[in-house]
Amino acid sequence: MVKIRLTRTGKTHSPSYRIVVADQRSPRDGRFIEEIGHYNPKSKELAVNAESAKKWLGNGAQPTETVKVLLTKAGVIG
Repeated sequence: MVKIRLTRTGKTHSPSYRIVVADQRSPRDGRFIEEIGHYNPKSKELAVNAESAKKWLGNGAQPTETVKVLLTKAGVIG
């Protein structure tokens, strides 16, 4: 199954995340199919490629709970 999820980047105690489309069997920070955005929780910066996100959701990709909240804030879902 294909998931839309977060991969962690950034320094120790200063995380930032990429929003990626990946096979659920891949490691958290491992191989992914496409990067569709990024999120920085410290500065609350959120950027999502809405066109790609809608394409993957339409193709059956399942977002994680956290990504679902972020996509809602970005206006991609609902």
